[in-house]
Amino acid sequence: MKVLDAVARILREEGVKWAGCFPSNNLIEAVAEAGINPIMFRQERGAAMAVDGFSRMRNREEFGVLITQGGPGSENTMGGLAQAYADNVPILYLPGGPAVDQRSVKPNFSPARTYASVSVSAEVLYQPSQVTSVMRRAFHALRNGRPGPVIVEIPADVGEMDVDDAIVSAYTPPKRYRSAPASEDVTRAVELLLSAKKPVIWSGMGTLMADASAELTEFAELADIPVYCTMPGKSGFDQRHPLSLGSGSGATSLEARTWLQESDVLFGVGTSLTRTSYGQPIPDGKIMIHNTETIADLNKDFSVDCGLVGDTKITLKMLVEEVKSQIGNEGRKNSTGVQDEIKAVHDDWMSKWNDVLATDETPISPYRVVGELIKVLDQENSIVTHDAGAPRDIIMPFYPGTVPHSYVGWGKTTHLGYGIPLMTGVKIACPDKFCLNIMGDGAFGMSGLDIETSVRSGAPITTIVLNNGGMA
Repeated sequence: MKVLDAVARILREEGVKWAGCFPSNNLIEAVAEAGINPIMFRQERGAAMAVDGFSRMRNREEFGVLITQGGPGSENTMGGLAQAYADNVPILYLPGGPAVDQRSVKPNFSPARTYASVSVSAEVLYQPSQVTSVMRRAFHALRNGRPGPVIVEIPADVGEMDVDDAIVSAYTPPKRYRSAPASEDVTRAVELLLSAKKPVIWSGMGTLMADASAELTEFAELADIPVYCTMPGKSGFDQRHPLSLGSGSGATSLEARTWLQESDVLFGVGTSLTRTSYGQPIPDGKIMIHNTETIADLNKDFSVDCGLVGDTKITLKMLVEEVKSQIGNEGRKNSTGVQDEIKAVHDDWMSKWNDVLATDETPISPYRVVGELIKVLDQENSIVTHDAGAPRDIIMPFYPGTVPHSYVGWGKTTHLGYGIPLMTGVKIACPDKFCLNIMGDGAFGMSGLDIETSVRSGAPITTIVLNNGGMA
């Protein structure tokens, strides 16, 4: 069979059911013949955004796959790859590339070479005999280590070469391997948290990707510690819970701001703890406990006092047992008075915002739009996202994340127009959910045509456009 047919067969073996794409690339026809549905978006960046949205919903169990032509098609994909890389979202990108003997001839464009800085793995398939090894390494990288884009560039000539069927038939999908932190580090982390005067938990997207919301809730309740969710981590902890501080971008709730500023011990769980202008600042001088699956995250932006390197779900289970070991099976549930403190701060904050969220001013205020969404949406059966700019900071502090993945927070690098294709990919992953994105006029101008893609692909979404006149 041809190399492109071999790649398509391996994708099918890996359980891939659809691919976001933009022509032309003969791999698109190959995956269609293999029974994989190719969905064409209105531009390459939009296709990248959609597969990003799909992967976010699948917790490293399934992955969004992106196929574009080489040259201008791969050049136009940069924004989507950069966003997925910044937010640690695993997607597989299969671009075409120049023929092997033309790779060093300028101005031929190599996606793997050029996009190495916005991917966790970037490889070129140079020989037909490499197809299973290259694809095995790609799916291993998707399942293990730091999540992010994985690129396999297929040169134009190699894609049309023959490969022995027996090589392809021998392909076995690589497994996901989960690690646990050292027990002594878990003991130390619990000692620090239980002895703290004002501890706080900072929960990132790793909590969602590890399907660890139940474990986080159990741990927070046992230790009676409030939880803040980052923008990518929003909905990892139910904001209706009395220990919730809400979530935030550059804007957040008063209770979140209070605990993040005043806490003496901060436990970052399922997070890279990356300093970003699109998130809340963490003041220096705190005792820092850090759980991450990627050891390179430790001591990256903050000096870490206790590192817990390992899968977030496993880590939280160990922390739960350690709390029980140190202070008993009931822990200190609702015995510190912190829940009453949170409620008092929250109620005071909302007393200043309730009228803003219900204002009758004209033209309609975007805060009124958010206020109405809070009232009318079935929050457990809806998935909501923002777009870059003002809509993000208007909705983030107020609209509650409830069950896991009921809100898609994104944006360490904030590309206008992400919301429409992102939510299309989310709808493909979660067809039983009501999917809604809110965006400004500038963002709509960048991706509005992909509403047609949503209709054509059978993935209906709802888009709210705020005519804010600020191109944001």
